[in-house]
Amino acid sequence: MADNEDALRAMQNCFHSQFSVDEAEYEDIEENRRTSVDEDSIYLGCTLSQSFNPDFHHSPVIKMGWLHKTPPQGTLVFQKRWVMLDAQYLRYFQNEKEVYSKRIIAILSVTKVLNVGGQKFEVVTRNRTFLFRAENNTVREEWVSVLKETIQQQCNSMEKSLMNFSDTCGQRASRVPLISKQGYLEMSGLRSKLYVVICADSVFLYRNAEEHSQGVGITSIEMNLGTVKGTDKRSFNLTTIYRTFSFVAESEQQREQWVEALQACVSHSLSSNAVAQKIWSEEANQRCADCGAPHPDWASVNLCVVLCKCCAGVHRGLGQSVSKVRSLKMDENAWTENQLFLLLGNDKVNLFWAANIPPSEMLCPSSDSEERQRFVTAKYCQGKYRCYHALFGQQEALNKALCNTIQTGDVLETLSLVFCGADVNCYTGDPELPSPVSVAQHYGQTLQVEFLTHNHNTELPGSRTGDHTILEAALPISHTGYLFKTASSTRAVTERKSKGDFSRRWCSLNQGNFSYYESEKSSSQSGQMKMSDVLCLVVNPQGKHGYGHSFELYHDSGRVYLFGEDSPDTVREWIKVIVKALVPPVAEDLVGWSFERVGRLHYTVGQSFHCPCLGWFSLGGSRLLLLLHGEDQVDNIDLRKLQELSVEQEAAAVVLVDRGRRLRLEGDRRPDYQGWLSGIQQGLGRGDGPLDQQQLTETEVPVIVDRCISYITQHGLKSEGIYRRCGVNSKIAALLLSLRHDARQVRLSEGVCQVDNVANVLKRFLREVGEGVFNGHQASLPWLHTTTVSEGRERVSQYKALLHSLPPVNRATLGAVINHLYCVQCFADENQMNMHNLAIVFGPTLFQTDGTDNSAGQVVEELIQNYQDIFNVNAEQLQRQLDMISHVIKAQEEHAEEGTPSPLTICGIYLERKEEGSELLVQISQAVSAEELVCEVLRRGNIPPQQGDYWSCFLVNDNQEMERPLHYQERALAIYFSLGKDCHLVVKRNCYMEAMLICIAAMVDVSRNSMIKFSDEKGQRGKRTFSRRLCVLDGTSLRLYKEVKSTQPERECQVHALKVYYGIKKRLQPPSCWGMTVVCEQAERDKQQWYLCCESKNELIKWLATFMNLQHNSDLCPAASRPDS
Repeated sequence: MADNEDALRAMQNCFHSQFSVDEAEYEDIEENRRTSVDEDSIYLGCTLSQSFNPDFHHSPVIKMGWLHKTPPQGTLVFQKRWVMLDAQYLRYFQNEKEVYSKRIIAILSVTKVLNVGGQKFEVVTRNRTFLFRAENNTVREEWVSVLKETIQQQCNSMEKSLMNFSDTCGQRASRVPLISKQGYLEMSGLRSKLYVVICADSVFLYRNAEEHSQGVGITSIEMNLGTVKGTDKRSFNLTTIYRTFSFVAESEQQREQWVEALQACVSHSLSSNAVAQKIWSEEANQRCADCGAPHPDWASVNLCVVLCKCCAGVHRGLGQSVSKVRSLKMDENAWTENQLFLLLGNDKVNLFWAANIPPSEMLCPSSDSEERQRFVTAKYCQGKYRCYHALFGQQEALNKALCNTIQTGDVLETLSLVFCGADVNCYTGDPELPSPVSVAQHYGQTLQVEFLTHNHNTELPGSRTGDHTILEAALPISHTGYLFKTASSTRAVTERKSKGDFSRRWCSLNQGNFSYYESEKSSSQSGQMKMSDVLCLVVNPQGKHGYGHSFELYHDSGRVYLFGEDSPDTVREWIKVIVKALVPPVAEDLVGWSFERVGRLHYTVGQSFHCPCLGWFSLGGSRLLLLLHGEDQVDNIDLRKLQELSVEQEAAAVVLVDRGRRLRLEGDRRPDYQGWLSGIQQGLGRGDGPLDQQQLTETEVPVIVDRCISYITQHGLKSEGIYRRCGVNSKIAALLLSLRHDARQVRLSEGVCQVDNVANVLKRFLREVGEGVFNGHQASLPWLHTTTVSEGRERVSQYKALLHSLPPVNRATLGAVINHLYCVQCFADENQMNMHNLAIVFGPTLFQTDGTDNSAGQVVEELIQNYQDIFNVNAEQLQRQLDMISHVIKAQEEHAEEGTPSPLTICGIYLERKEEGSELLVQISQAVSAEELVCEVLRRGNIPPQQGDYWSCFLVNDNQEMERPLHYQERALAIYFSLGKDCHLVVKRNCYMEAMLICIAAMVDVSRNSMIKFSDEKGQRGKRTFSRRLCVLDGTSLRLYKEVKSTQPERECQVHALKVYYGIKKRLQPPSCWGMTVVCEQAERDKQQWYLCCESKNELIKWLATFMNLQHNSDLCPAASRPDS
């Protein structure tokens, strides 16, 4: 026991000598006025939203809990403290939510722990005694026992290190971490200085140097959560996620030393040798691929080379589009299995990159920065030393070779092909595996997938010097001046930044490089970015931040930079030069207007999203301008007129359907994506805004107005007192609210919506819409004044002039409303609403008045009466419209008494796809089959049937993302009337029909059974919801068994009750693209939906063929369409 005590005492003496200084300094700390704070402590208040997590500290917590403690001086009033013990320190806090302690006591400084009676115990150090009191004796004994055990364990673990001590204890123990810097600093909020010690990966705060030598401090700061930044000549901030510590050094030189030491401490706390050691296990990776320096700890993940720190810095300067640099020690989470670097290695990769280096141009570890810059640029940007592939310059051959190579494990050949021009996003020719990545995934080549993914948008060698790519800026731009800048962040700037958050910086834009300095006289940069790495420029609304005018730059690395100034001219000039350096010459029309954001995004057009291209976009209000890959003209999308907008949350993508074109914009998990998405959604149109901010049709009529007019025209023209009768107010309000929220998603259907409710929705919208149809009160006065003109022709002439002066949307809306009222009054004999009666209702509605002025009604009546003349409408065209309306009404009346639909009903059927202009109005009766409907649609579309074409009528459910081909004998009208709001009918080619017919012809036994992936969507959504089931289909039923050995089916449905749809909705994340949705409806209220996913297209066809064969007895298509006919 005595030996242990002697050993412990020796270690304590060594500990104290390790923390000693040449001259002790004593500083008095400001007395904290809070009575709950210890006299000798400093309160660094910072709490968490939840209870403190002990994992915040590196060492695991041995024990923690509440104890009472007395101050070392003065009264014996106990104060409640949260106490925490780990292997190295005993700490106590103001409460359990505090992050930073009030006191920290090194275990090595504790000489003994004593029971002193009355539930109290003492922790004794060489110079101090800390008195604690527990709630009861049991708790006290637990603390005393665990403290003694911890001290003993420290003693035992360090006995082995005693041999490292000299007789005078002048050497440090191997377990004692080395101090990188220590000294006095001023801290914001305190009158006196603190003694600050940077030790390993932590920073310790002490009252003075004597406390440091005693091993009793205030708190410690774990630097793995910290960042360091200079703020002034002598001051700097140490920022953690919990609080910011502001320090002031004695001189500018001292500040630089402290900042450098703290940054090294942060790096040390984040570093790990695990990745580096694994990659260095390949001998070729133990030297830098560019200069040969030993133990390189950086790598370019897309170029597949391991680099030293100096060469990695040059690679970073090339930009993410050329070289994606990662640290082997600090970016541990960014690495996977590292197998790509182990497979290749620097020697093999340099067989391609460095095949032709002249000895005079080779780098060595001592090469200066200019030599490195010149060499690395030539090697990777120009491809000067590479080994040219035999297919170089033959694009089609390179792409074909790439598609073949990625099926194998030869990644080096893939690298050679890609960096000699093969397109990693090329179309493979296989619609099921359209991209090289999908091919590599199919063949299980994970390393090929990793390499292709890293080079998804890599700038190829030679593209900067010779090719005019979409990323190339217009002209070399030069501009300098002062701006105010905030600290960069990895998230979009959503909160308001005050002027205090900004720092003044001298900024320079020169030759495509944007740099900023602390002042105009500074020689060293505070930061730099290449304009080719800037993804997006955002112009903020005036007054969003403390400085009146500001803009943001989103960098390819994921960081966001915010700049501001009070002078609008200064900011406007900076934005002007930045966009010139950012946007290519062919896209200059993108920035010739008051845009809100401009940048580049990956996109796909059409249904395929496997091969995204890079395009330039600018957004402002309801306008989205875009320059797509390979085009030389800027296109314009009016977001108010979009046919559809959907957001893929999991994929971080937004899909726009405009004039039949499907455009999918990919966010790539970038911080600017939410800004693009929010801007697009705001530009769609607001139901509570004026007419020009509403969702619009292609004819610039608000969708709300168009929907209501269409419904009334179809179902209410003969409704007596239409527009005069009141509806149900609650239903009117609810319907108007849903239309204002998103009118495109609202479908007005008979039986669900009453005519009078819809009529009142239209009136209420026109009465409440901002500025009204006539564009405000002042603009409406000339219309009302026109009624005083005595001559009728003169009034008509003035109405025409006033109509021409309206904004386009107001003019189109007024034209649509008056056209509708003209049609309504044509049926006045039935609905009792002549022109005068309609004018009484719509005069105050359109002019938004109280109805006391009769001139409003007179204007509306004259507009209806002179509709053709004022609105320049062709009489023949108007008559055709009235004839079509009469025909629909007559057909409905003839069968209204029978309670059956009209034998001739006008149905909207789409040809090939649902898009603007593809809908055909076809008259069909109850007896018309799907085959006859297909023939009529093809005739109307002027598409002659070709040999081998199999056209079908599909029932498409947009919400469920599935479609079902109608059997050619099914009655089309019954299907049409059963359509839900998200469904439609489309006539198109059946891509599976020929394969199913061949499969059926070869069938011997009309049944099928195999293992298949199954889900019923009752569990959590995602891939895990699909599980393997034995699926058995025969002439009686479809049965699902949980296991092959099961005797009882888990689910069963009769064949006659099944409907089979192609496709599975994507939000379920099916494990493959070959899926079908089976709807089982055995009873009226017993409807189930099963999702079955096959492993190949061939398997899917066999299942579909079996279903169809059993349900239709091999009669899948008309005899005239069969191959043997």
